[in-house]
Amino acid sequence: MAGYREVLRIPGVARIIAAQLTARFPNGMISLVILLHIEGITGSYGAAGVVLAAVSIGQALAGPVTSRWMGRWGMRRVLTLTTVVAAASLTAIAFLVVPVPVYIVLGFIAGAATPPIVAAVRTIYAKMVNSTQLTALYSLDASLQEFIWILAPVLITFVATQAGTVVGLMLVVVILVAGGAWFILSPEVGRVRIPRSKRSFGKVLTRPPILLATVIGFLLIGSFAAVEASVVATFDHGGLEAGLVLAVFSIGSLAGGLTFGHLPMGRWAMARRLTVVAIGLALTALWVNVWWIGATLFLAGIGIAPALAVLSAVTTASVKFSDTAEAFGWVGTGQLIGAAAGSAVAGILIDGPGGVTAAYTSAAAFCALGLVVAIVFARGLPDLRVRGASPIPDTEPVTTIG
Repeated sequence: MAGYREVLRIPGVARIIAAQLTARFPNGMISLVILLHIEGITGSYGAAGVVLAAVSIGQALAGPVTSRWMGRWGMRRVLTLTTVVAAASLTAIAFLVVPVPVYIVLGFIAGAATPPIVAAVRTIYAKMVNSTQLTALYSLDASLQEFIWILAPVLITFVATQAGTVVGLMLVVVILVAGGAWFILSPEVGRVRIPRSKRSFGKVLTRPPILLATVIGFLLIGSFAAVEASVVATFDHGGLEAGLVLAVFSIGSLAGGLTFGHLPMGRWAMARRLTVVAIGLALTALWVNVWWIGATLFLAGIGIAPALAVLSAVTTASVKFSDTAEAFGWVGTGQLIGAAAGSAVAGILIDGPGGVTAAYTSAAAFCALGLVVAIVFARGLPDLRVRGASPIPDTEPVTTIG
């Protein structure tokens, strides 16, 4: 905790963390409210899962593109445009009663226009602290973002079940616009300019650590998406219990991040942290009971924030600063495709003969595959115990607008 306090004392760090967490708060609400909204209209979790998958696929395809755009047109322009389009698309989903294919298209547009807040802020972080502090900042960021997953599911589940899913979707839009405006207008967003990359689009994926981070992120987030769909289906179409159980999942992650996030990040750090998640998810599938599921998800959660911190540190440390935003975009793409796959697989299994038990098992399987990749390719991950997580220096100065 002493290391975290030191990081928070750096001018601007606490402010940018608060702004980006607010801007990202809708990320903890969109999946649940769209799942509940479409299921309420169609009566099918399968249809709802497909729409949700379209949102994730839109995010996945556009993420590296919009992230790279920030180096060409500036962060504020790209973030403003995407915020406006995303808000308009979610509003259309809320108020239009249309066939499922139209919802799929609107979901895709909303996903594609998701503001690249994560790529922006984690690129900014690299210019706010030194290399030894950057891993601590990523760990703190990964831990504090769990407040999104603790509060947002409870809030949106309560609003959607008590006031309706249309009201829930509009709440998402309001927070998306207000939080986005706060982040966009933050001094740090205008102060740091991402230089235009000289590498061709997608070239960062040829770096083994970035490819590994993308694959592991795909499998890890796929397990989370499957858990989310399973929990919603378990507790009476997303009753209040669903939000509370998912909050417990995130509380475990918050506790794990604050307790273990400071540990050195060697080549085996990812495998050790994923082991905790995999064990917890495997136990979850054994008994569909609110107390058992809550306890096992808390256990699984302990490894989540530390694992996500490793992903961020590996990404930054493996590329030049001019390629950092695009690298985070590709890693985010892997995670979002994983979310689409996890949601779709879980939705299909929930509607099938195996029910929610099969869906929980699929979540454990996603994570177990991620663990296998982390073990087999451990030597492809950088050892950050000495050098820290700062980006590889560019060959020319990076302009900072003072």
